[in-house]
Amino acid sequence: MKKNIIIVDDHKMFLEGLKSIFDTEESYNVVLTVNSATNALKYLEINTAADIDLIITDISMPDMDGIALNNEIKQNFPSIKTLVVSMHEDAKVYETLKKQNADGYIPKNAEKKELLTAVDQILSGNSYFAKGVQQIHRDSIFTKEKDIINSLTEREKDILRLIAKEHTTQEIADTLFLSKHTIESYRKNLISKLNVRNLAGLTKYAIKLGLLD
Repeated sequence: MKKNIIIVDDHKMFLEGLKSIFDTEESYNVVLTVNSATNALKYLEINTAADIDLIITDISMPDMDGIALNNEIKQNFPSIKTLVVSMHEDAKVYETLKKQNADGYIPKNAEKKELLTAVDQILSGNSYFAKGVQQIHRDSIFTKEKDIINSLTEREKDILRLIAKEHTTQEIADTLFLSKHTIESYRKNLISKLNVRNLAGLTKYAIKLGLLD
């Protein structure tokens, strides 16, 4: 049985180019090509019985971007798979789409083979995020983490080390000749700064920084 696809993009040439690719593939049927996210949503709302398997959408569009469209689809039409395409490989976009349960994200200049691989993977129940996008995301996390680590003061590292060694707040205060209140403030700030939830998270960070070596 053919898989039904909707393509959303405000660039006519790109729409026609994608449609021509799928028209040569026996497994797919392009039900609709539209130039806006709003029109795509209207179609889905009117044709509630339509058996749409996948929506391929650009990110940059005038009325509603592809990220917002993906979110609407996942909220209101959860059975429909989504593949987002963009001229830019962006770490923040990747994180947002992952949180919204998008099924895939590839660059707009991807080769035909990668496009079809992505679609095939997604319609098989998997996700597909281009390697380049994933690498940019990993690099972003590494840079962010490095910046956080470099921002820690020696005093913060001392307190982090003692927390990881399971010292109580009072013991840390006595060791560093500070008040208990000051240590509690440091602990709260460290939890916020390192974006962890509790003392266990602080301990993991201390190990990662090699503070217990």
